[in-house]
Amino acid sequence: MSALVLIVDDERSNLESLGRIFAKEGWTVALASSGTEALEVVRRDHPIVVVTDLMMPGMSGEELLRTVKAISPEVEVVLMTAYGTVEGAVSAMKEGAYDFITKPVKRHAIVKSVRQALERASLVAENRALRAKLAQLAHGEGEEGLLGAAPTFRAALNTLRQVAPSSAIVLLQGESGTGKELAARLLHDLSPRAAGPFVPVNCAAIPESILEAELFGYERGAFTGATQRREGRFERAHGGTLFLDEVADMTPGVQVKLLRVLQDGMVERLGGTQPLQVDVRIVAATNRDLATEVRAGRFREDLFYRLDVVSVRLPPLRDRREDVPLLAAVFLRRFAEQNRRNVSGFTPLALKALEAYEWPGNVRELQHAVERAVVLCHGTDVDVSDLPEALRRNAPGDLPAPGSALSVPLGTPLEEIERMVIRETLRHTRGDKNLAARLLGVAPRTIYRKLDRDDAGRLMDPGEDDEGGPSRT
Repeated sequence: MSALVLIVDDERSNLESLGRIFAKEGWTVALASSGTEALEVVRRDHPIVVVTDLMMPGMSGEELLRTVKAISPEVEVVLMTAYGTVEGAVSAMKEGAYDFITKPVKRHAIVKSVRQALERASLVAENRALRAKLAQLAHGEGEEGLLGAAPTFRAALNTLRQVAPSSAIVLLQGESGTGKELAARLLHDLSPRAAGPFVPVNCAAIPESILEAELFGYERGAFTGATQRREGRFERAHGGTLFLDEVADMTPGVQVKLLRVLQDGMVERLGGTQPLQVDVRIVAATNRDLATEVRAGRFREDLFYRLDVVSVRLPPLRDRREDVPLLAAVFLRRFAEQNRRNVSGFTPLALKALEAYEWPGNVRELQHAVERAVVLCHGTDVDVSDLPEALRRNAPGDLPAPGSALSVPLGTPLEEIERMVIRETLRHTRGDKNLAARLLGVAPRTIYRKLDRDDAGRLMDPGEDDEGGPSRT
């Protein structure tokens, strides 16, 4: 979609003339004959540049400039006037105008000014997105849960990036833990609203009785306990993005109110009489099939169609197993740094266990499993014994089975019992002494010291002596 330029002038001939000039430059043009009409366009269509006459009846161009900057600071404003003075130019620039053009307007001058304003707006947006990304990385955040090479996942991510610069409502669907809030934040960070607030609301976590007040706010005295006015999440998200997580859990009454906001962009606080205009981009998410909820009568059909403008389905982790090692490695590096642990990787058996697991909790469960493993790991590599029990229990058949029993006759000397346990553990690990040592919680050298020399000789790697060092000749 081309850049939107809003032209504001009370003279129709000037509007149409500039409209034709800008259209030839390939820009999308919106026309307004007054400041009030212009503000409606700014709130609804989010132009990148506003070109306005300075002297207009009612709201002047300078007043419009101040109001536009209060609503959308990123919008660039170019002022035109037949009464150009140095004082007027200085005053307008102090208020945040990008440029000041005198009438009669020359085509090359106005085109050059608007083109430079568009370029500046684009540069500012890019820098804002970069700063936001650097801030995320500095705080250990970012798109870790949105990494992957699986085709279904890449298709979803490409759709997110394509729709992000628009103002379209996006419906994110997927199981719990697939990264829906990360996807919503990505949409916000890559949009023209990146400098505005990102306000998340978990509709399932907020009690039914107070969800309406949380979303729309309330006036003092609206209900028992309402001792002062409070703005709702819609107002707090003005100029930014409102993320409605688990939207299927909304009550019918809240659904009706949400539908009204989506239709006219107005909210009304509980106990209030004056509707308030809000400029909010909606991103909704659910772990249920909303179409099924509609057929079952649990979700309004008209609201469903309002939310389902662009639908993006995030695939579960079990459908993109090839991404598990990548995600696990990223999480391991992050948690090793956070916990100051010298853990650098996974053993082959641990990776097999990670890839074989079904991950009902998806990326969130993987993240928690890796964090636990890093904290409990005794060496430099996470092993099967460091993983949660559910992963060990469902590991492939060639992995050592946890909880295997060993029968020991009464009266067996303790030293012999130790050797029996070591031999049985080595049998389960197929001779992997490092893995056996991890499972037993001892150093590899201890295994050799506890075994007979003959046993140690059979189990030793070529080139090692009985203390685990290089052999001597």
